[in-house]
Amino acid sequence: MEGGGTPPETLKEERQSGCVPPASLEGNSLKKSSWGFLFTGLVGGTLVAVYAVATPFITPALRRICLPFVPATAKQIENVVKMLRCRRGPLVDIGSGDGRIVIAAAKEGFTAVGYELNPWLVWYSRYCARREGVQASAKFYISDLWKVTFSQYSNVVIFGVPQMVYLDLAHDSHLEIKDL
Repeated sequence: MEGGGTPPETLKEERQSGCVPPASLEGNSLKKSSWGFLFTGLVGGTLVAVYAVATPFITPALRRICLPFVPATAKQIENVVKMLRCRRGPLVDIGSGDGRIVIAAAKEGFTAVGYELNPWLVWYSRYCARREGVQASAKFYISDLWKVTFSQYSNVVIFGVPQMVYLDLAHDSHLEIKDL
């Protein structure tokens, strides 16, 4: 038979036996099937994206010492900048979060570096530094603070849990701790 279709006799027999659904139902089930795959893919993709974004924010709370991200307030940034006015040398912000302190210090002329565990916050900090025009003097790194040497920095800024603050007085000739 030309045209590649089913011979009319076969269609007539199948319809009489009730084995073949009407053509409109076949097309409808294919549409339902493809919508199901699309819906499953969208839900699955959304869950993976939420997991990827949320995990770096949730895991610090599961550590022995809880280190949540809490953005510095405008007043805290102002206090840090005020303390830095009579100081010189490079600055490091341990647990830099969204980079507000590092960017403010860079705007004041300091070479400033921020270390943060959360890669999303580091990428956001880099974006903010670029937007503020201080990307040359404000650098951000994804790193655990226990694995970084801070000896090259004259100014250390740390907001965090009191149990986390460890100071090596043998190597520091002058130490100044202020509550901001």
